[in-house]
Amino acid sequence: MSNPVIKIILEDGREINAELYPEIAPLSVANFLKNVESNYYEGVVFHRVIDRFMIQTGGYKIEDNTLTDLPETKAIKGEFASNGFEQNTLKHELGVISMARTGVKDSATSQFFICSATSTHLDGEYAAFGKTTDDESNKVVLKLSAVQTYAPHYSFQNFPCEVIE
Repeated sequence: MSNPVIKIILEDGREINAELYPEIAPLSVANFLKNVESNYYEGVVFHRVIDRFMIQTGGYKIEDNTLTDLPETKAIKGEFASNGFEQNTLKHELGVISMARTGVKDSATSQFFICSATSTHLDGEYAAFGKTTDDESNKVVLKLSAVQTYAPHYSFQNFPCEVIE
């Protein structure tokens, strides 16, 4: 059986193509695909962007010039080594897609990030579950991670100056 393939299409037409790995992170992949199939991610913005680290999305939209939370989804078990899930050996490097979470290991919901550089400190600590499939997608990730950011609120550091939707 082949791995699920996804395409993240930005409002400006740029694309990020990736494949998901249910054999190493079945809950994360199933959760992500459930959100995709229900159109949960339609119109979301990248709300956290850090050059040479990652781009994060999956939690917010901008409606009427106001940043709004998406409806909360159920948290899933963190599928990574430090949480007793040894089968996830995917390394956090350029193009790897991983579940975002709080300091609580089983707190991942809908937010995810895509690495724009090798980030070994995340290995075994975050549930990596997919990876970009081509150089063009990696170029888009690298370009997005290098945009100018600001801190509009103490809880939003590294917010892109221009909306990335």
